[in-house]
Amino acid sequence: RVNLAQSGGGSVKAGGSLRLSCAASGYYYSRHCLAWFRQGPGKEREGVAAICSDSDESTSYGDAVKGRFAISQDNGGDIVYLEMTNLKPGDTAVYYCAADEGPYSVNDYLQDWRRFSYWGQGAQVTVSS
Repeated sequence: RVNLAQSGGGSVKAGGSLRLSCAASGYYYSRHCLAWFRQGPGKEREGVAAICSDSDESTSYGDAVKGRFAISQDNGGDIVYLEMTNLKPGDTAVYYCAADEGPYSVNDYLQDWRRFSYWGQGAQVTVSS
């Protein structure tokens, strides 16, 4: 079973930056993907960014965060970071990391949160104007 432990989040003014981390353990297969999703008040869960442990470390981003957020990994994908810059009030949400060891492409994973088997505990990000 894969365990995910999130850290980071908090409150920041618009234009500020935050970093989220997700430490994963218990992977069985060498190929795995991890993504960040968010859910704002009264909104559906939205894909933010995803990364897979393929040799090219393919990534995918939601349209709302392209150019502002960056996903990266180290330790062979055991720790994944989400660097969030130029934050806007619309980025306010609970952010979740999710992991899966399935066969989907990084884009397919980002498009459907239901493809993920493992979830972190969530972290609140609040951006004030």
